[in-house]
Amino acid sequence: MTGPLDGVRILDLTSNFMGPFATLLLADMGADVVKVESTAGDTTRRVGPRRNPGMGAIFLHLNRNKRSLVLDLKSEQGNAALQRMLGSADVLLYSLRPKSMARLGLAYERVHERNPRLIYCGAFGFGQNGPYADRPAYDDLIQAAVGMPVLQSRKSGPPTYIATAIADRVVGMAAANAITTALYRRERTGHGQEVQVPMFETFAQFALGDHLYGHTFIPSIGTSGYARMMNSDRRPYRTRDGYLGVNVYTDKHWHRFFALAGRPEMSEDPRFADIGRRTENIGLLYGFLAEVLETRTTAEWVQLLNEADIPAIEMNTPETLLDDPHMKDVGFFIEEEHPTEGLLRSLGIPQRWSEDTPEFRYPAPRLGENSVQVLREYGFAGDEIDRLVAESAAYTPETLARRS
Repeated sequence: MTGPLDGVRILDLTSNFMGPFATLLLADMGADVVKVESTAGDTTRRVGPRRNPGMGAIFLHLNRNKRSLVLDLKSEQGNAALQRMLGSADVLLYSLRPKSMARLGLAYERVHERNPRLIYCGAFGFGQNGPYADRPAYDDLIQAAVGMPVLQSRKSGPPTYIATAIADRVVGMAAANAITTALYRRERTGHGQEVQVPMFETFAQFALGDHLYGHTFIPSIGTSGYARMMNSDRRPYRTRDGYLGVNVYTDKHWHRFFALAGRPEMSEDPRFADIGRRTENIGLLYGFLAEVLETRTTAEWVQLLNEADIPAIEMNTPETLLDDPHMKDVGFFIEEEHPTEGLLRSLGIPQRWSEDTPEFRYPAPRLGENSVQVLREYGFAGDEIDRLVAESAAYTPETLARRS
């Protein structure tokens, strides 16, 4: 066993961030993920620092534990090869628009006829029963469509995007969850099914659980937006020598903090008596935190706040996180020798399992690195593979190099 999903075969027809993050989560859990790429390869192969073409930093982090198969799905032979592979796969995940899948002869109805046990999962922009069904979608567009930049702007300045591909990764997690749920259902019933994971609706559920707020009620009670989250003073606080993340939240937290700050009488102030009234006056409290926390060093505050059981932690940069003592002790950052890219720093698998422990099996693959191996495992004979390569329906790194 190499993880709880050992033996699950997944054909991954996705690129960029969302789909590859979904299959990364599944691959880390032991699933056999075959990344089906075009001759151009996943777009993220060309993003970020890299030692060799097609092996950028973003790609390396999103695509470990997977294998790369290059097929020309627009060719009759390449398309037929994928159709044949679908007969023995457990999951097909795609991020093309459904109409594009249909043009490739990969619509659900057709694929289901070939393999009724297949989990057929689409992760794309918009639900197919609405007017946006055919629109393309990227992380920035979905953040904008859900109103996240407006919520950010209420903290300070004009509307801005969150500085990570948050919609892609949240929807990727939702897709991975949907696939594992569908696999569980299949184990009980024996039947596969189609699952659609639209970005717009999925990310709206993620964001509006906090921010629908007053519009939860009909008629509305107040406005949208959880005030505490949007307050401009909700931020890491400056100390004498750095910055500190602190979350004074419960009644006990605030009573203890007021005492540490030398203002115990504030516990009796009706404006701060419970979480509801504190939320209404959160700006005053955040301003108070900022003023008090500047009076000591970060280390002093961490010690005092931890002793008082008030949640606090030093603010890291991405660089200092590499030396964080907790991350070092849990072994989160792993050094590995990649066969072609040299020494790399990889992100660990965060979960801990008492059995079926997930592990690193494959480094992120070169484009087409596993084409021959994968086709053989899916039942293609040697002469069939040779013919697919000779007819430019499938590619290996060597044939791709000659092509360029």
